[in-house]
Amino acid sequence: MLKKRKTEVYALGQHISMSAHKARRVIDQIRGRSYEETLMILELMPYRACYPIFKLVYSAAANASYNMGSNETNLIISKAEVNEGTTAKKLKPRARGRNYLIKRPTCHITIVVKDISLDEYIDYDIYSSEGVWDKK
Repeated sequence: MLKKRKTEVYALGQHISMSAHKARRVIDQIRGRSYEETLMILELMPYRACYPIFKLVYSAAANASYNMGSNETNLIISKAEVNEGTTAKKLKPRARGRNYLIKRPTCHITIVVKDISLDEYIDYDIYSSEGVWDKK
């Protein structure tokens, strides 16, 4: 029986206080690139969204090295998406007893990294006594 080895690891950042539109502007630049190239791009871009995305990419690479034993040179950003989060609403007092609604949007960012060196099928021996994965 052929099983595909798990090659993807993700990092998720929730309730990041910026609009999803501003974060998507940065995410579109790094999707599909290698890990090292992504870090260089994020360090040089002048947007405020770069720092939380940089931390998430770094965290996803740390997850990959810890969980799969991957090397950073073999990682690529396979999937990066931004979803809208909750909107915090505050009331600001205005003249004549009126108020004005201030909306603080948040977003959820997901970064999925893939190890391209582990892209292979492995044979799983069902009938072995240990039930271990044998590479053939």
